[in-house]
Amino acid sequence: MTDTVLYEQADGLATITLNRPDAMNALNIDTKVALRDALLQAAEDPAVRAVLLTGTGRAFCVGQDLKEHIGLLAADREAQTRGDRSEGSTMSTVSLHYNPIVTAIAGMPKPVVAAVNGVAAGAGAGFAFAADYRIVADTASFNTSFAGVALTADSGVSWTLQRLIGHGRAADLLLFPRGVSAAEALELGIANRVVPAADLPAEAAAIARRLAEGPTAAYAAIKESLSYAAGHGLTDSLTKEDELQRRAGSSEDHRIAVDAFVEKRQLRFTGR
Repeated sequence: MTDTVLYEQADGLATITLNRPDAMNALNIDTKVALRDALLQAAEDPAVRAVLLTGTGRAFCVGQDLKEHIGLLAADREAQTRGDRSEGSTMSTVSLHYNPIVTAIAGMPKPVVAAVNGVAAGAGAGFAFAADYRIVADTASFNTSFAGVALTADSGVSWTLQRLIGHGRAADLLLFPRGVSAAEALELGIANRVVPAADLPAEAAAIARRLAEGPTAAYAAIKESLSYAAGHGLTDSLTKEDELQRRAGSSEDHRIAVDAFVEKRQLRFTGR
């Protein structure tokens, strides 16, 4: 990793930290590449059983680095002036960076906790929405931001936000972007839990460690079943539940859990 994204791993937990505090963790190309690669590393590492995603300083992530974005727009205009009609480099970041990042967060077969320490805007909000659990500092806020700079939703927000809060409320926040406080985020269903800012690091780590010590295969099945059911009807979803429950039922952790219950002893999952 570069110094813009920190990666730590211990006891089954990978902690990924956006580390551009002076820029409010804005996403320049180097940061997007490092974040994408860090998430893929965590997803593919069998030693990692849960992921904690957070930021340093007063922001979780304010989304695209607009200073870099302005330079890329200028380069695109110059290319068009020269007669180059190929797709500009500016918007290719969606396919090259944002889509793989969100896919890694939502699709990895292990739980991802977003510890939202401050402002989460644009793609930064999208990354938080894609996580499985959002623990939020009471001083933090969310803002979709896209329409404010004449853009549409990316980083999965069109898919994730309406599933968190419903179509009508998602449309409201996208058409009329504004700051959503931590308290309102909890009320709307964006935040799973709000804690005092000073307590966020310890509380988030405790939640992520608990998940890292849990039945990883069952968590993977839960993520898959929720994603599948979001786009399918009841009959198909019941079939998918049957398939996934058979898989979970054959796991080592299920046998360990049943034996521990019968023998009345402490339960320790292996993640298999």
